Amino acid sequence: QVQLVESGGGSVQAGGSLRLSCTASGRIFSTYNMGWFRLAPGQEREFVASISGNGDDVYYNDPVKGRFTISRDNTKNTVYLQMNGLEPEDTAVYYCAATHLLLTRTASAYGDWGQGTQVTVSS
Repeated sequence: QVQLVESGGGSVQAGGSLRLSCTASGRIFSTYNMGWFRLAPGQEREFVASISGNGDDVYYNDPVKGRFTISRDNTKNTVYLQMNGLEPEDTAVYYCAATHLLLTRTASAYGDWGQGTQVTVSS
């Protein structure tokens, strides 16, 4: 099990940027595949991006491709989500999650979740 703490959320205008961070406890962070998900009011939780334990494999959901970048620094037990070109539709609570299973976009495969960080994009 790993404890996750997100940070970096905030309010920006459309076209702006934010970088989310998710720091994990424990000494075996590199063995976890990590994912970012988001939850907007009235909508279902949505996969955003995922990254393998060594950082070699990354996947994005179509709405964020070309605008968001997921990365990780295993020396700092941290995964990042760089978000550029933000749109009002990106407004949501963003969660990071960890899994020892195969890299996936399926939320139920992730066993450990952070508390979430709010991202608000105004037009």
